[in-house]
Amino acid sequence: MLLPELRREVLEANLDLVRYGLVVSTFGNASGVSRKDGLLVIKPSGVPYEVMKAKDLVVTDLDGKCVEGKLRPSSDLPTHAALYRAFPEIGGIAHTHSEYATAWAQARTPIPCLGTTHADYFQGEIPVTEELTDEEINAGYEANTGKVIVRAFSKIDPMCIPGVLVANHAPFTWAADARKASETAWMLELVARMAYFTVGIRGNAQSIGKTLQDRHFLRKHGQRAYYGQVRKKE
Repeated sequence: MLLPELRREVLEANLDLVRYGLVVSTFGNASGVSRKDGLLVIKPSGVPYEVMKAKDLVVTDLDGKCVEGKLRPSSDLPTHAALYRAFPEIGGIAHTHSEYATAWAQARTPIPCLGTTHADYFQGEIPVTEELTDEEINAGYEANTGKVIVRAFSKIDPMCIPGVLVANHAPFTWAADARKASETAWMLELVARMAYFTVGIRGNAQSIGKTLQDRHFLRKHGQRAYYGQVRKKE
């Protein structure tokens, strides 16, 4: 069996989506990539999470061609593959239809950075993609979803804003590995919910200033990050 360790990680990343309460029915998926092998591992399409095993996951190349697996891969495979090709720093992707983030996507409205909880994970607002054209929907829909995400990040560092709202659809998130991508999906849903309540309380609520935004993001993710404990060398 190819990539057994990555298979186990991706299985846990998919199950994390359930644990975080982000899954409705079989909607959603997580994947991970082995850059040295040029292969990715992704959830099979429509398989219930409660019965899914590591051996059920599908291995493909970065063009989405199946290399190993008896089941049909997630229908979102072309989107995942497009993001792995475009964003070489990422190692895992998660896609959900979580309630609040999906509501912002359906409203085609970016999630503003209204507080430090948001800034701890995202160094700015969560962008929304352009709407797909009829032609893009009718020919290569999932691959074109990947392309429209990539276009949304033409001037944005995907590691500073590790998530996006696909217009009229739902969120995608990514990170250095598959389980971190699922954690980021959880955080995106949290800030989407907080933002929904914040603008409900005060409709003209303003984004926090860049200095505070950067402080919170960089203390966790910057080169001189100081949040948390230093791991001791064994």
